[in-house]
Amino acid sequence: MSVSRITLCAALVGALASCASSYSRMPVSTGSTVTPAAIPAASASDEAGLQQFVQSFRPRALSSGVSASTYDRAMRIARYNPDVIRLDRKQAEFSRPVWLYLDSAVSDARISTGREKAAQFSSTMSAIEARYGVPREIVLAVWGMESNFGANRGKMQIIPSLTTLAYDGRRGEMFQNQLIAALKILQAGDTDAEHMLGSWAGAMGHTQFMPTSYLEYAVDFTGDGRRDIWSDDPTDALASTAAYLARNGWQRGQAWGAEVKLPSGFNMGQIGKSTRKSSGNWASQGVTRIGGGSLPSGNGSIIMPAGANGPAFLILDNFRSLLRYNNSDNYALGVSFLGERIAGRSGIQGGWPRNDRPLSTSERKEIQQRLRAKGFYDDEIDGLFGSGTMEAVVAYQRSIGVTPDGYPTSILLDQLRR
Repeated sequence: MSVSRITLCAALVGALASCASSYSRMPVSTGSTVTPAAIPAASASDEAGLQQFVQSFRPRALSSGVSASTYDRAMRIARYNPDVIRLDRKQAEFSRPVWLYLDSAVSDARISTGREKAAQFSSTMSAIEARYGVPREIVLAVWGMESNFGANRGKMQIIPSLTTLAYDGRRGEMFQNQLIAALKILQAGDTDAEHMLGSWAGAMGHTQFMPTSYLEYAVDFTGDGRRDIWSDDPTDALASTAAYLARNGWQRGQAWGAEVKLPSGFNMGQIGKSTRKSSGNWASQGVTRIGGGSLPSGNGSIIMPAGANGPAFLILDNFRSLLRYNNSDNYALGVSFLGERIAGRSGIQGGWPRNDRPLSTSERKEIQQRLRAKGFYDDEIDGLFGSGTMEAVVAYQRSIGVTPDGYPTSILLDQLRR
């Protein structure tokens, strides 16, 4: 054989080996039956601006550890998505009261489906519970809350969505970090850009992990070499959720908390997450568990999400672990009581003040503005009632000698207007 033919053969062998090596590193698409949502047409200027951003963002992504081949391959599908911007700007005029939120979160249909899934995935849930110490009903409840047990995992391709939000600039830095994390997921081979689907804001899979959370907490529980939260098989997603909670403070064998009854004359100034006492201390003040039995052990706080006229709950460290997943008391209560019902236990027994008039966003902003004017509030005027606003309401209520429950109502607004 001539030297030239030997050289040619060697080159072909090398090329084939290179191709094989490249192919082995290509991501394997997930076993998902979800069809990606179509991206509507954008204006020429928006699309041109986004494509310019794709080129300008490339050096930052590469300096963060994303390979050039990963970036270029993923960004081939990056497009400006007008639907993402529309959803990002959308704000409900009225905030849904906690009882309506929980009516939906802990609906009969969701309880029934949760029990069916508990039976269907019994052995899987047993293994996850044994490894991470998070009760199966809690993991199942998160699954139910986040995607209705996989039925609503999200159909938007994550790369176009995150690129649009990163380019848009309203929360550009946050979404640029999420975009880099998504590219690193692709680089690891857990999925490919076409099959990386989720919500308009970038939450992915059965239990709606943001890319940065995925990188830190997702696990390959099936042992197939990929942390696959997108597949129709929810195993990796459920295990990843348990891993997340366990690493964020979930205490094996401890309850999340309980619904409680407060005694007559109880010092309402103790209500709120900022006050933490032992269960024994609460019991010594006459706090009792609804339905009987002793209070769950641990250090905890008492919250009343609908004010003094609604139910009260003792929340322990495991409830705070749920808040790390989604920093909303309503969400954590939804997970807790959906889990209770899936496990066959009772739901919330106390009555809600269902006749209270819901406040509009403008009214909620006005409450914040008036609290600020009176020196009780110094945070953002956004109409969203988080812990900062509630603490300000409590301080104002104390100053005027009314029950300091921190609950925003039309009565509170009238008091502030006086």
